[in-house]
Amino acid sequence: MTQDLDSIVETARRAFAQAATPADLENAKAQFTGKAGRITELMKGLAALPVEEKKGRGAAINVAKQAIEAALAERRQALADAELELQLKAEALDVSLPGRVREPGGLHPVSLTLERIELIFASMGFDVADGPEVESDWHSFTSLNNPPNHPARSMQDTFYVDINGEDGIPYNLRPHTSPMQVRYAQQHVRKYAGGEMPEIRVIAPGRTYRVDSDATHSPMFHQCEGLWLGENVSFKDLKVVFTDFCRTFFESDDLALRFRPSFFPFTEPSAEIDIQFQSGPLAGRWLEVAGSGQVHPAVVRNMGLDPEKYIGFAFGMGPDRLTMLRYGVNDLRLFFDGDIRFLRQFR
Repeated sequence: MTQDLDSIVETARRAFAQAATPADLENAKAQFTGKAGRITELMKGLAALPVEEKKGRGAAINVAKQAIEAALAERRQALADAELELQLKAEALDVSLPGRVREPGGLHPVSLTLERIELIFASMGFDVADGPEVESDWHSFTSLNNPPNHPARSMQDTFYVDINGEDGIPYNLRPHTSPMQVRYAQQHVRKYAGGEMPEIRVIAPGRTYRVDSDATHSPMFHQCEGLWLGENVSFKDLKVVFTDFCRTFFESDDLALRFRPSFFPFTEPSAEIDIQFQSGPLAGRWLEVAGSGQVHPAVVRNMGLDPEKYIGFAFGMGPDRLTMLRYGVNDLRLFFDGDIRFLRQFR
């Protein structure tokens, strides 16, 4: 009888060893310890044996059953270990590769320029104004002595939205930040109504929009307008302020400026401002950086001021162009491509 039980245990071990999956193993288990398994049938047969023989026979069957269950548990663990090994291989990490490092961020080069412009003019007593990028036709053009059908509007009134203003003319994406000069001056007048009004000194940096796109132009670009109005502000003050700004911005006293006669509807007289570096790769070339002039009396009047009493100057420059000159960038489109390799240089 003992030999028969040993044979059953050995048969079970071989069957378990041949099971390649947990399902195969459970099928093999059923042959030995299931409801109709060989060990189960032997246990059922004990009922027909005499009491003395039943005791010894039952003990031997239990030993065989325990041996089978031990072999079953061992094979279950082996299959689980093999499955885990396959999973680990499938999800393996190559620890020889460099880790993913989150690089420190930094400001965009144009943002650096805008911050620099604001700091320099703040040191001269200028406020910084901000305003809407979707503007009314009156603020963008008419208030600046640029009425409908004026030929000077042809290159500027280019982007409109499908909403009309109070004058029945659609709102536009502002082509310059000059509307902020008017808005700021009007607020200034209201603030000091009935009292002594200090001079108006303000710059208005921000995004602007025109139909233009090449290596030095973009449909969306940045501009910074400046305004200084008072009872005794002259063109000489404009030259002093802008010369000081340019030399501070480029960190060079070895810099020449010239004011070249030009035309703008909102200033009279008007002048383009050119700079010339005396050393470096751009030495000897005159480079246009801004437009300027004495604020036109009609514009002063639209600001709510008396042009017979208040006089001053305005200027407008392109921070994008200043950024290109400061950092030696020769294609404006690089500022808008989002190429990390380019932007990383300015961190």
